[in-house]
Amino acid sequence: MSENSTHSDRQNGIRNTVVGIVIFITVVLALFINRVSQERILSPKEMVANGAIMFSMPREISDLSLIDQNQLPFTKSRFADKWTLVFFGFTHCPDICPTTLALLNQVSVALAETDYAVDTQFLLVSLDPLRDTPEKMKPYVEYFNTDFIGVTGEFLSIHRFARQLNIAFQKVVTDSETGDYTIDHGGNVALINPQGHYHGFYKPPLDVNRMVLTYKSVRADNR
Repeated sequence: MSENSTHSDRQNGIRNTVVGIVIFITVVLALFINRVSQERILSPKEMVANGAIMFSMPREISDLSLIDQNQLPFTKSRFADKWTLVFFGFTHCPDICPTTLALLNQVSVALAETDYAVDTQFLLVSLDPLRDTPEKMKPYVEYFNTDFIGVTGEFLSIHRFARQLNIAFQKVVTDSETGDYTIDHGGNVALINPQGHYHGFYKPPLDVNRMVLTYKSVRADNR
């Protein structure tokens, strides 16, 4: 074998080794980037520790007959192809309602940079339909976020919906002479999946970072 042939074989060997190393590094880097870019799926215990209770078997809910702030019918079909975060409250609520809606707006802002923003919607269901007309709901919910949906309707329809999502509430008279009243209610935020099933809920105290973390986990686990 000539000296030129030996030198050529050596160069080819080095070249093949370098190409192999580059391919290996490229594959490892691609796997790393793919792993990092994927949302982490939390365990049930981790979900609970972060305030999210998700059911192993989502619960079917019956149809709705409500009306939104634009006076359009709000039925179960409005949940189709969407993940919906639902909070029950009322416009005269002094503290928990505005605080929760402001927090949900922060969640919405945090999700805006993700693909999840497209099919995520936020819903406020009034527990005070006597005072919360669509005209009253519209400026209230849109003050927090112009994309938020506010719904009201007949009391029995709202009560039935709230009961299916395990939301307890009670009218409390604050002034017997004037008849003024408030509504005592829970602070859970329910999650309804794109099939219109009750998927789980977030329990107080609510935290933006924890809600975003657990919501992303739910979405990643249901791709």
